[in-house]
Amino acid sequence: MAAVVHAASVQDRDGAALVLTKSVRRRFPFITTIFADAGYQGPRVRQTVRRSGRWRIEIIKRSDRTGFLVEAKRWIVERTLAWISRNRRLTRDFENLARTAKALIYLAMIKLMLRRLARP
Repeated sequence: MAAVVHAASVQDRDGAALVLTKSVRRRFPFITTIFADAGYQGPRVRQTVRRSGRWRIEIIKRSDRTGFLVEAKRWIVERTLAWISRNRRLTRDFENLARTAKALIYLAMIKLMLRRLARP
């Protein structure tokens, strides 16, 4: 829905403000809840979400159980990153420009969506 490529020195909670903009809110008014991991916990992200309008953020925390455990909602992001990584050029960070990396992410997701829509 939206992607931002920034320097590795930018923390997740600071990068959230770059993604959760009012223009994204206008394009996707049907989204009400944002699921995020513990990296997005804190007052900065809550304030960003509050300014955006009707969005609500839900922090999905790890389970205290040991071993492999499928946790609802937590695997959505990991699964999406795995799908994107199927595209050879996105498996490593070879791009010189952030806008090129962002364009390739969008292309990878467009490819995925088109394949799903074209299924019989």
